[in-house]
This record gives sequence, structure tokens and C-alpha cells, in this order.
Amino acid sequence: MKVVVGLGNPGAEYDGTRHNLGFEVVSRVASRLKLSLREGKGPARSARVRRAGDEILLVCPLTYMNLSGDALAQLDPGRLAGPEEVLVVCDDLALPPGRLRLRASGSDGGHNGLKSIERQLGSAGYPRLRLGIGAAPPGKVTADWVLERPEPADRALLDAAVAEAVHGVVAWLDSTPIATLMSRLNRDPTPPKAKAPPPTGRSTPEDPPSPRGDADHHRA
Repeated sequence: MKVVVGLGNPGAEYDGTRHNLGFEVVSRVASRLKLSLREGKGPARSARVRRAGDEILLVCPLTYMNLSGDALAQLDPGRLAGPEEVLVVCDDLALPPGRLRLRASGSDGGHNGLKSIERQLGSAGYPRLRLGIGAAPPGKVTADWVLERPEPADRALLDAAVAEAVHGVVAWLDSTPIATLMSRLNRDPTPPKAKAPPPTGRSTPEDPPSPRGDADHHRA
């Protein structure tokens, strides 16, 4: 069994907020696989399907972020061969908006949803896909920042990241090696800055360097 868990908070008031990017990704993966996430066993919206010989479980916990692992506990965790079969998708303050970072394992990075998942699995050895939202600006409380809807410029970056994350999650479900996905998803999406054109016209000769190395700033 392969499980994809998208982290977020339930309720319309949280739709579109930075903290709900995990929900967005899993919801779009479900649409891509022509599935519907429904409430059923346990406090979660979930969907099951068999794909390429594997049973797939998509999960959006409805326990609120800090208790995300509690929902996973009620969705047949005993059928998992190990934590490496659970891919968790969440937001990340430490990454700039729109940047993706996939890891095969690691720390929770202070993310309360990941802390709850780790407590439930009893291991930090599960893959996680983080979507950058950027740190709260000066004067803004982080708890408020993550629960706000981003401005249009950031929203455009996040939409592109969500779309790329969906492709990555589906590839993971299709058994693409995690190392391959890391090299694909962890690249900086920002286009490189164009180099300045060379100066035109005649160049003026430079002054010869000072033997003292101080550009002769202290000449008498």
C-alpha cells in the first residue's frame, strides 16, 4: 500500500490559505486519478484505488493540522510495510514561495503536522514533499501568516508549485525512484538573471594598480 497524506485544516475558512497547500495537492491528485475524496472511516477525507498493482490511499486529515497523525492511525496503518510508503505533503516557511523540496526522510522542521505524523509512525523515515510559502514578514505573527490567503503574486507561484507537486506525487505512486524525483522537483524554479550586455563604445584605459593595493586613496 502507498499512502499520500496532504496536511491542512478543514473548513471553508481555511481554503486557499498557505497552510492548506497539502490539501490542495492531494485533492488535485485525486482529480488526476479520477477519484473523489470522501469522509468515511476515521476523521479524514480519503480515496482508495488500485494502480499498477499497488493499493493507493489518498488522505486529507480532518483533525486540524496539529493532530494529523490521529487520522492516519484510523486508516489501516497496520497494512503499511513501513514509513517509506507514506508520502506527506505540506507547506514550509523556510522555503521561498513556490519552491519545492522532496526528501526521503528528515526532521519535522518545526512543522506541527509533521510532528504528529512522526509520532504516529514512530519514525522520521517517511518521505515528505514541502511547498515553500516564505517566512512571515517583519511585524507579522507566523501563526496568522500561515492561515492567510496569499497575495496574487505569491498565489501564482504557489499554483505553479502545486501543479508540479501533483506531477511528482503521481510519479511517486507509479514507483519513480525518490532520488529521480528529488533531482526533478528540488530545482530552483526562478529563471536565471540575464547577464548585463557588454559596454559599447571605446573603453577608457584603467589607472595602473597601486603597488600598495589601496588604489592610491591616500596620495599626498
